Amino acid sequence: MIETIHFYHTNDVHSHFEHWPRTHEFLVTRKKWHIEVGDSCFVLDIGDYMDRSNVFTEATLGKGNVELLNEANYDAVTIGNNEGITLSNNELNTLYNDANFDIIVANLQNNDGDIPQWAKPYKVYNTATGIKIGVIAATAPFYLFYEQLDWQVLEPLEVLQRQVIELRNQVDIIVCMSHLGLPDDTLLAEQCPEIDVIFGAHTHHILHEGKIVNDVLLTGGGKFGLFVGHTEISFDTDTKKVVTKKTMLHRAIDLASVEKEKEQVVGLEQLGRELLDVPVFYTDRYYNKEWYHHSNLSRLFAKALLQFSDADCALFNAGIFLTGLPKGRVTANDIHCMLPHPINACVIELTGERLKEVYMEAQNVDWPRREVKGLGFRGVVMGKMLNYQFEVNDMGQLVVGGRIANLKKNYRLVTLDMYTFGYFFPDFKNTPKTYLLPQFLRDILIQYGLGFFKGESSERPD
Repeated sequence: MIETIHFYHTNDVHSHFEHWPRTHEFLVTRKKWHIEVGDSCFVLDIGDYMDRSNVFTEATLGKGNVELLNEANYDAVTIGNNEGITLSNNELNTLYNDANFDIIVANLQNNDGDIPQWAKPYKVYNTATGIKIGVIAATAPFYLFYEQLDWQVLEPLEVLQRQVIELRNQVDIIVCMSHLGLPDDTLLAEQCPEIDVIFGAHTHHILHEGKIVNDVLLTGGGKFGLFVGHTEISFDTDTKKVVTKKTMLHRAIDLASVEKEKEQVVGLEQLGRELLDVPVFYTDRYYNKEWYHHSNLSRLFAKALLQFSDADCALFNAGIFLTGLPKGRVTANDIHCMLPHPINACVIELTGERLKEVYMEAQNVDWPRREVKGLGFRGVVMGKMLNYQFEVNDMGQLVVGGRIANLKKNYRLVTLDMYTFGYFFPDFKNTPKTYLLPQFLRDILIQYGLGFFKGESSERPD
């Protein structure tokens, strides 16, 4: 007898809900169909379903996303870096309190070495005919981030290989939810041919009909909910072997329309804005933003960064500001609109000599109008690189804090974590650094504003 097992899978949605009503209806309907005819069906998400640049996600700290997954009858998810390192330890520990699905991730541990109480290292599912399916999963190991958030993240390929060894004689099929990226998925397939399917994510790759590596089927559904994956495994229950496996992508925009779908999407945004419509401080003036110049807003933000980090100097791009800072009542929603990025500050120790080089590199005339995608940046263009408390004067001397710098001395530069991933300043990736977690840039500005604007606004209510 041949049994066909269906897997529907999403990845890297990043809280892009434009097509979610259609996707939800498609997943619920398809699962119902398969169950009615006696086939087994599992619905999976491969991580980064949430993204705090979305106002609904920010307002609910991802718990609203969990409810959407519940409503779509998901069976299992793994976490991506947006779940893992954009929430505090406590926020991640409570994110899945109301989840009706399994959270599987093998390479995340508490500092005591135990797996979090909300997670499973793997799960064995049984089909209607008794086929055992072992589901394993791992997330991208951002070691420094997880460490500073009081987690241990383990090297994923080693962990997954151990799980395959443990499960291969206990189950009939092994599938992996991998939020590791296509290069690591390829390595895993080469090392573990016992895995039948690797559901891929993280690098936003698109594999319309999958890719076979070492007889392992790799999938990839792009990003932002533009595709829904459908993978089928045909299994011979007599020989206990996989007969065929295939995958395809459904374009979300081509799925059947849903009544009032636009209203549903708008409703999520409206709910988020309502929840964030709470004042965080009051200003006595408007602070303008500029993408190609210093501005009142950038100078205010530099003060906030320097105070928060206790660094000697600061460097960031003007494109991080999507709006100005309004006069009078400033809400959490206003700050989120201005700084939607899931970006943290980072302090890097550099010699005066290297700091001078960084200043010169930041004058790159091609950077300001460069469109930046990813790295946590949710803006449009890079904008001018802005330096505060350090510069190179007309005589070619480095000046830090108003004094001629000692090129042999170490200085603390506060900047953005997006510069430490190998782009713009490649050597930052391997330079000693401290990420200032879990606060995002907007949290730093709010904290500073609470003190700076205290008592300054005549528009403050009684």
